[in-house]
Amino acid sequence: MRDIERSAGGSARRRVSYDDAVQVLVMLLASGASIPTIAGAVEEEYAQSEANSGHCDGYVTDHTDLASEIDIDESEYRRELLNDRWRMLFDKYDPEGFGEIPLEDFLVALQSTEWKTEIPANKRDILLARVKESRLQAITFQDFVNVMSGKRTRSFKCAVHHRDREVCSENDFHLLLHEPPLFRRMVRMIGDEFLTEERDRKYYADHYTCCPPPLFIILITLVELGFFTYYTVAMGEVNPSGPVPIDSVFIYRPDKRLELWRFAFYMFLHAGWLHLLFNLGVQVVVGLPLEMVHGSLRIAAVYMAGVLAGSLGTSVFDTDVYLVGASGGVYALLAAHLANVLLNYNNMEFGIVRLIGIFIIASADVGFAIYDRYAAEQMGPPVSYVAHLTGALAGLTIGLLVLKNFEQRLHEQLLWWVALGVYAACTIFAVMYNLMHPDYP
Repeated sequence: MRDIERSAGGSARRRVSYDDAVQVLVMLLASGASIPTIAGAVEEEYAQSEANSGHCDGYVTDHTDLASEIDIDESEYRRELLNDRWRMLFDKYDPEGFGEIPLEDFLVALQSTEWKTEIPANKRDILLARVKESRLQAITFQDFVNVMSGKRTRSFKCAVHHRDREVCSENDFHLLLHEPPLFRRMVRMIGDEFLTEERDRKYYADHYTCCPPPLFIILITLVELGFFTYYTVAMGEVNPSGPVPIDSVFIYRPDKRLELWRFAFYMFLHAGWLHLLFNLGVQVVVGLPLEMVHGSLRIAAVYMAGVLAGSLGTSVFDTDVYLVGASGGVYALLAAHLANVLLNYNNMEFGIVRLIGIFIIASADVGFAIYDRYAAEQMGPPVSYVAHLTGALAGLTIGLLVLKNFEQRLHEQLLWWVALGVYAACTIFAVMYNLMHPDYP
């Protein structure tokens, strides 16, 4: 609204408004008129209003400034009309506001009566071609606007980037095309690597703030490194596979099973720097991003479930050996990520390559542990490898139970109950076995 003062008399004031144009706009929107029709009607009504006001004598106006302001308002009207109308069409199939529509839903939208009415046939053909050519799982709002607008004008650019808050106004147009900061690029990369759905990746990249920070993996890694340093200095030697601190109060020993803390605290000790290096490397490379995605409590639950499964499994299947290392927890994290990739590798870039890589790394480590258990010359008491396998089983089951499932389907709910039953049955069996055989070895 603008006030234009009367110069004659000075006591009267007239307000030149856009009420008539707004009424026309509301009527046309209610009738479902197309965007060019709406824009043309608003321009015509506005021009008529300005022409009528221009014939009123006695009003002092600055024609240069007013013409400039009219151009600004006309552009703003055009931009808002186009942007709002396209957004209304788009948002009906994007109720969550992610700024994109999955390809299946987009095909349904193209066949809807409203889209057939509002979108010309040639535009629908182009959109259909975009769907068929797209390598992604969704069509974004920007892609939609790119097709709907035939010209790369300022109004078009505003309509494209207004949703992303990348413009101030059409007359002060600029795009924020600078590279995102390193942290935001890292978050986007983690989402691409550890989430399978495109919507989940976008939501994670837009909303992750590192608050609360992923402290569990960092702290557990530092503690394990500190324990290794302490026992290395205390024992005065270090080699790739030893020495094993058999006199530590933390090591799991079959003759000390009544000291229950050993079933968990053995994870702080390691049999040589190679053992430590592999475990810490997997924790940081796999565990830390998983913690950033799923949260510290969930990852701690998976990790500790693997540690407990490692000691319980060793007490049942390899009864006369000692146990050190965080391999149970590490393999639980690795197996949880492996299960995610295995179930969704079609939606992940290089999914088959990831599966092969994980299998190679895990197989090499387990093979080395088995060799060290049976074939290598023993410098001390034997160390179990069973924790690798039982820890992986815990990761496959507990991972399905506690890690975030962004879109749980019916078969996944059934799988959830199966995983719960398997882990509970194995844990109860191992506990009962230890209670019924208190005297071995």
